Amino acid sequence: MDETTTLNPGSPVRQFSILLQNRAGALASLVKLLRNNTIEVVGISVQDSRDATVARLVVTDPDTTEQIFMEKGIPFTSCELLVISLKEAGPELLPVLDTLMIAETNIDFAYGLLPSQNGRAMLAMHVEDYDFAVSVMNQAGFKLIYQEDLSR
Repeated sequence: MDETTTLNPGSPVRQFSILLQNRAGALASLVKLLRNNTIEVVGISVQDSRDATVARLVVTDPDTTEQIFMEKGIPFTSCELLVISLKEAGPELLPVLDTLMIAETNIDFAYGLLPSQNGRAMLAMHVEDYDFAVSVMNQAGFKLIYQEDLSR
């Protein structure tokens, strides 16, 4: 492996947070807009309130997604996620959490992604220091997922 590959194995997974009106079909319309542009949603987390819904999405093509949102006037924010591939969803969760705890790295939020093409579970986490968390998880031997791994 060359030095560049070792230092930069891939782009961070990007998550979009979108504020949607709390009405029937709003999320489906958003997913349909993306799908009509050959973009698939591979991760989703929804936080509902009376007035609005915050949808967090991980997609197969974040660059085009950002362009669509800007063209359509859809307000959004984006952030980087640490994504770990798990051989076994249940038993591997605790070692992931323990590794981050020992490194004294906080997890702001986490949720599961849809299974990968090989059927493995994936855990997406927003951490306080992405680069540090990547280093810690690599040293601990965990399989990290990058945006290129999600683009189908």
